[in-house]
Amino acid sequence: MEKVEDFSTLDKSVDAEDHGKGKRSPKLCGTNYPVSIAFIVVNEFCERFSYYGMKAVLTLYFIQYLHWDKNLSTAVYHAFSSLCYFTPLLGAVIADSWLGKFKTIIYLSIVYVIGHVVKSVGAIPDVGDSTVHVVLSMLGLILIAFGTGGIKPCVAAFGGDQFDEENKDERRKFFSIFYMSINAGSVLSTIVTPILRGDVKCFGDDCYALAFGVPAVLMIIALVVFISGSGLYKKSPPEGNVLGRVCKCIGFAIKNRWRNSKNSPERKHWLDWAEEKYPKRLIEEIKMVLRVQILYIPLPMFWALFDQQGSRWTLQATRMNMDFGGGFVVKPDQMQMLNALLILVFIPIFDMGIYPLIGLCRIKLTPLRKMAVGMILAALAFCAATVVEINVIKTVVEPSPAKESLVQVYNLMGSDATVQFPGHNVFSEPHKSHEDPLGYTSLPLNGESQLYTVTVLHNGAEYQCGLTFTEKTAYSLFLHPAQPGGTVCKLVEDYITKSDTGAAYLRFINTHTENINITVGTSEFYAAANYGVSHNVSVPRGEYKGVCKTDSNQYQIDLGLLDFGAFYTVILSKENNGLTLKKMEDIQANNIHIAWQIPQYVLLTAGEVMFSITGLEFSYSQAPASMKSVLQAGWLMTVASGNVIVLTVAEGAGMEQWSEFLLFAGLLVAVSIIFSIMAYFYTYVDPDQLDKICKDDTDDDKMKGSDSKKNEMVSLTDIPKQTKM
Repeated sequence: MEKVEDFSTLDKSVDAEDHGKGKRSPKLCGTNYPVSIAFIVVNEFCERFSYYGMKAVLTLYFIQYLHWDKNLSTAVYHAFSSLCYFTPLLGAVIADSWLGKFKTIIYLSIVYVIGHVVKSVGAIPDVGDSTVHVVLSMLGLILIAFGTGGIKPCVAAFGGDQFDEENKDERRKFFSIFYMSINAGSVLSTIVTPILRGDVKCFGDDCYALAFGVPAVLMIIALVVFISGSGLYKKSPPEGNVLGRVCKCIGFAIKNRWRNSKNSPERKHWLDWAEEKYPKRLIEEIKMVLRVQILYIPLPMFWALFDQQGSRWTLQATRMNMDFGGGFVVKPDQMQMLNALLILVFIPIFDMGIYPLIGLCRIKLTPLRKMAVGMILAALAFCAATVVEINVIKTVVEPSPAKESLVQVYNLMGSDATVQFPGHNVFSEPHKSHEDPLGYTSLPLNGESQLYTVTVLHNGAEYQCGLTFTEKTAYSLFLHPAQPGGTVCKLVEDYITKSDTGAAYLRFINTHTENINITVGTSEFYAAANYGVSHNVSVPRGEYKGVCKTDSNQYQIDLGLLDFGAFYTVILSKENNGLTLKKMEDIQANNIHIAWQIPQYVLLTAGEVMFSITGLEFSYSQAPASMKSVLQAGWLMTVASGNVIVLTVAEGAGMEQWSEFLLFAGLLVAVSIIFSIMAYFYTYVDPDQLDKICKDDTDDDKMKGSDSKKNEMVSLTDIPKQTKM
C-alpha cells in the first residue's frame, strides 16, 4: 500500500503569502470544492494504478522472463523501491527551487510515461535478445523511479494549493478523498495486472508486455487528465528550498565550530555556532527537527519487513494452494491487495474502536508507544510468515549439495524389485510395482560425478546397470522388464524446481511398442516406444484430458486434476486394444492454502496503522510548520534505507527463507526495544510555543545582526515540556 502521504506539508504551501494572490477556481456543483481537484484526484488514481500495477508483477517478471534467481530478483525489486523513495528529494528541490509544483509534475510525469513505455517494450520477446531485455527493463525502472518519486511530494501539496484559505474543512476532506484514490488505484491494479499477466497469453507465454502496457496507458491518461485541468489550477511560484537552507545551516555550524572552537567560548548547543549567519528562529527550529530525526534512526527496520510483501511474500505465495473453490483461484501476486483493503478497514476500527477502548482501560497510549507496538506487530507478522514457510517447504525438494545427487526409483516391472548401490544403503526397502516413488534420496559421490554399478534384484534374477550420476542433480531411475541386451534400467535427469506461477509439471513414459505424440491442452509431448520418456512441461493447474496418437491409432486419456506445484509422471501402457495410464506424483502438490497468509497480512497492516500513520502525526506535532517538508524528507529516507537492508540481506546472507524471516523478526524486536528506550527519554514539546515566545517576527532570509534581538528568542530548552514517551 502507498506509504502515508505528507499532507501536513500543505499547511505551509497554502499559507504562503503568494498563495492568496492566485485566481479563485470555479467550484463543483455549488460546493466549496474547486473543479480543479477532480483532475488531480483522477490523475492520482491513474498514476497509482500504473505504479502498483507494474510493481505487482515485477518480482515474477524478473524470475520468469529475465530468468533471474530469487535472491537477485528480490535485491533488484528492493533497489527499485529504495530509489523510488530517494528521488522525492530531487522532486522537492526541483519544485521548490526551480520549476514550481505544476511544471515539476508535468515534466517528471513525461519521464514517468517514457519509463513505462521502455519497460513495456523490454517485455516483448521479439525485441532483441536477453541482454536488450535486461537493459530496457532497468532503464525503464530507473525512469519510473525518478518519475514516481519526483512527483510524490508535489501532487498532494498542489491539490491543497487549490483551496481558498477559508475552506480548510473542505481541504481536509479532499485529503481523505485523495487518500481513497491512492488505495483504490492500488487495490484495482493489484487485481487486474496479475490477471493480464497470467490469463492472457502473448508470444506463447505469460503476457508481461500487456501487464506493463496497461499501466503505461493509465500513466498517459494521468498526464493527459492533469494537463487538461491546466486552465483551472492555482499555480504558486517556487517557494525556496527549505531542506537546502537546513543543510547549509548545519554545515555552517559544523564548519564554524571546527574553525573557532579554540578561540571562542563554549555554546549550549553545537548548532548555536550558526548564529553568526543564520537567524535564531531557524536554528531553534532545526534543533526541534533533529530531535525527531534521531528517533528516525531505528525506523528503517520496520520498512525492511513491510516492503517484502511484493517480493518474499509473493514468492512464498507461488508455492501455496491458491484455489478458494467454486472456480475462484487467486494469483500469487494478487495477495498484495490485502494490505490496501485492510488499511481502509483498520483505520476507522483503530480510531473509533481500539484506541478509545484502550483509553477506557486507563492505559496511556502515546504516539511513540503506538509506534513501538506497531513494530512488534510487524515482527509477529514475520513470525507467522516463518510458520507458514516451514510448512510450505515440506512439499519442496531442495537441490542436492556438492558431491551428492538425488535419486528416486520407479518400478515398472511386474512385481517388487530391490535396488542396491555398492557401498551405500540408499534404499533399504523393496520398491512396489507401479506405485508412486518413495521420494528422492541423497546419493553420495566421490567427486563431481561418479559411475555406479547398480544391482537390481527381481524375481530371483540379478541385473547389473552401469549408471553415471552428477553432483547437484536429481534423477529418476526407471526399472522395466528386460529389453534386448538384458538392460532393465533407464536413468533420466529430473527437473525439480517448482513453478513460480503454481503450474504443475507433467511428463510421460511410453511402455507401448509404438511412438506416441501426446497433446494436453496447448502442450505437446513426444515419448518414444519401449520406455521412452518425454520432456517435463509445465501446465497451468486444472482438470485435463489428452489425445495420444500413434502410427496406427488415436486414443483419449483423462489425466484428472494436475494440482498446484505438483510433478507428475504418467505411464502409458497398451492393453486390450486401448491405452491405459497410471499417474504418479513425483513431487507433492502445494498443500498449504494461500489463506494462511492472511494472518501475516492482518498483523503487518495493523502494525502499519500504528506505526506509519502515528509516526507521521507525531513527527509533525513536534516540528514547526516551516520544517515539515524536512521531516518528510527524513521519513522517506527511512523507507528507502529499509529497502537497502532487504537487498543487502537477500544478496549476502545466503539463508533459508524461513530463517531469513525469523532473522528479520528478531532484528525488528531488538530495534523496537532500542526505540522504546529512546522514546522513554524523549520529552514532547509544543512547536507553537515558538510563536508565543518570539517577540518579533523573524525573517528567515535576513541575517541576524544585533545582540538585543538575540535575547528576544529563548532556547528550545525553555519551551514548555509535555509528558515523556
